[in-house]
Amino acid sequence: MKILQNSDIPIYKQISTQFRDDIMNGTIRQGEYLPSIRGLARDLKISVITTMKAYEELAAEGLISAVQGKGYIVNPQDMEMIKEQHLRLLEQHLQNALESARAAGISTEEVISMIKMLSSIDM
Repeated sequence: MKILQNSDIPIYKQISTQFRDDIMNGTIRQGEYLPSIRGLARDLKISVITTMKAYEELAAEGLISAVQGKGYIVNPQDMEMIKEQHLRLLEQHLQNALESARAAGISTEEVISMIKMLSSIDM
C-alpha cells in the first residue's frame, strides 16, 4: 500500500480508496481478511485512529464487515453494486477530463471524438 504524506487527499481516504479498488477488481476476494488495524497502522507508520476511519468507511459502504475478535473481512460483493461503483468512478474521471478539456479550449465534440477513437483502438 502506498501512502502519500504530502497529498491533499487525507490518509484514511487513500487507504480506503486502495482497499476499495482492490476489492472491486478482485485483488482482495470475498472472505479474505484485511490486515489488522493496529498492524496496518504500524506498517504505514500512521495512527490507529486513521486506519480505523478508513475501515469504518469501507464498512459503511458494505464492502467489509467486522468479525468479533478476528478483524475485518471482505463481504460477498453484489455485481450491481460493483457496477455502480465503477460507473461512479468513471463519472468522476469523465468530469475531470471535461474540466481539463475546457481549460485547454477543447470542445465537448472533440472530447467525444477522442473517446470514440480510443474505444475503437481497444476493440
